[in-house]
Amino acid sequence: MKLDAIIQWFMLREERFHTLFAQDTANMVKAAHLFAAIAASASLEERRVKLVELKALEHEGDQINKLIFEALNTSFITPLDREDIRWMANDLDDIVDYFESVATSLVLFELAESPEPLRRFGEILVQMSEELHLATGEIWNMANGPKIHQRLMHISELENQADALYQTVIADLYRSRRPEAPSRKAARAGVPLGG
Repeated sequence: MKLDAIIQWFMLREERFHTLFAQDTANMVKAAHLFAAIAASASLEERRVKLVELKALEHEGDQINKLIFEALNTSFITPLDREDIRWMANDLDDIVDYFESVATSLVLFELAESPEPLRRFGEILVQMSEELHLATGEIWNMANGPKIHQRLMHISELENQADALYQTVIADLYRSRRPEAPSRKAARAGVPLGG
């Protein structure tokens, strides 16, 4: 009986990782939704208000991350490899930091519009965050391997969409800034070339 009680005690203590990561990824999803709202807004004042909310979520994520590391440092047995837990916690924290950093730039640069590609990036990031939240909730059960794999494949597809969107935006930016060749200008003006 005593051994059963000890095992049960360890299992209950290690359940906290599941709870903390669920809180961390739920916070990340909220941050993604706020970032998408900032990206979709054409009101600088609305962006400023939402940025304050996003900064609060970033701070909340830091506190959850601190709790994960405290749990890691006080646990004898962990449900996953210690390095994997450290890696996951740091990466989740980085994601919310990136949301806040880009949103801060949108406010600092006083972007008064919401171009379609920016709104689309926000939507993609929300979808990726939601998939990551669901996948993280499933990692605690080895039977969920196929489901996790499907979610990771979907995240990869979304990443490819974001990469293609980014490349299109960069190409459009350079295309719109490139000076026209003199021969093309002359042809449009009806000036004969070469003489």
